[in-house]
Amino acid sequence: MDKLNCFSLTTNDHVAHLVLNKPESLNTMHPTFWRELDLVLRHLNEAGEARALVISSTGKHFSAGMSLDTFSSAIAMDADSPEGRAAIYDSLTDMQSTFTLLESMRIPVIAAIHGGCIGGAVDMVTACCIRYATQDAFFCIQEINIGMVADVGTLQRLPKLLPMGLVKELAYTGRRLSADNAMKHGLVTHVFETQEALVAGAMACAKEMASKPPVAIWGTKQALNYARDHGVEDSLRQMGWLQGAIWSTPHIREAIVAAKEKRPAQFPPLSPLKGFKTLG
Repeated sequence: MDKLNCFSLTTNDHVAHLVLNKPESLNTMHPTFWRELDLVLRHLNEAGEARALVISSTGKHFSAGMSLDTFSSAIAMDADSPEGRAAIYDSLTDMQSTFTLLESMRIPVIAAIHGGCIGGAVDMVTACCIRYATQDAFFCIQEINIGMVADVGTLQRLPKLLPMGLVKELAYTGRRLSADNAMKHGLVTHVFETQEALVAGAMACAKEMASKPPVAIWGTKQALNYARDHGVEDSLRQMGWLQGAIWSTPHIREAIVAAKEKRPAQFPPLSPLKGFKTLG
């Protein structure tokens, strides 16, 4: 993969660590950010080497969200014709798909959030599996403060993570949600005193996930995402099909034996993905 401009990426012990590394611009999201994030997520998902992903950041804030100056010059939104307005839909769909990769990729994703998580950054972290934060972290649906509707996933995913009344309050006012309140209501699962402790905690959790059978983690993520969006009866039916597809007696035996022998269990990786367009 080519050198990244907006991120740094390392993988150790099957744990990938993606770091937003443009602190001088508060890690705002401009076209290069979107291109590189899409590239990295697709690479990690297809390669099958990483078994968990941690996303953290640098500088004062996790991310200040969309870079409006860059977007106004690089992606001209034509609202003066029906054709231009139709193109807005297609542009938004393209951006939405990148964050949806966080939700749909085959491995768990942990967002390690410090400082401000603002605007588009809320869209981003709500697509992750788990959110950890520092005590000084806060979340802000900034779009309403600049006359916009949040449009890349916040209004669709946040109501499934927070009470609807609280989501409406945040979305209508642009108020900040503190890390403590975010944990109180379930958006964040752990709050840490320092950024160093935050990243260490997220990496430790990811390492624990990476020690489990990758195909069982994949199946668990599939089942949880499906159950979130479907009724119990449909979800149980999907679970039956899923378990029938990935059941592995050798994996269960290895997990039990490894626990008895007090050693790390050894499991095969997920198979690399080979898209139809790459064949031939």
